[in-house]
Amino acid sequence: MQNPVALLLRALTLWIKGRVHFCGDVDGNQLEDRGETFAAFRKVVVDAGPGRPPRPGAFFRVRFRFRNLSATVNRALSLIPIPLIIAQPGFRTKTWLLGENTGDFIGYYEFDTVEAAEAYWSSLPLSMMRRRAAKGSLSHEVNGLQPGTRR
Repeated sequence: MQNPVALLLRALTLWIKGRVHFCGDVDGNQLEDRGETFAAFRKVVVDAGPGRPPRPGAFFRVRFRFRNLSATVNRALSLIPIPLIIAQPGFRTKTWLLGENTGDFIGYYEFDTVEAAEAYWSSLPLSMMRRRAAKGSLSHEVNGLQPGTRR
């Protein structure tokens, strides 16, 4: 299991170095996923930095519904794990989306490599989310990105 203190220190270092940015232009952007419309409400980006590929090489998508809290409450609570997310090895971006009809959430992530994206499934922030997901609502996928493309 990942050390939360080490992750928080890494996140703090990224923020101090000015490599973490929130994109204000995603709010309300829509995406169709398996027949449902999802609206984006937040995006965080970590700049590549030295020794890392200039563009992401993989994406990770997770879809789920929280079992006990409303979508509105969970949208607010989704701010809490951001430091643990941005500190993940190879992390580049995450876009949060909310399903208009079901209240399902989607997280679209970009990582440096397919290996980093696959490793995220067993990360601390995802293990916390899996414990809160409604039974049967959880799905995920990892795919490589062609050079120069973004999801």
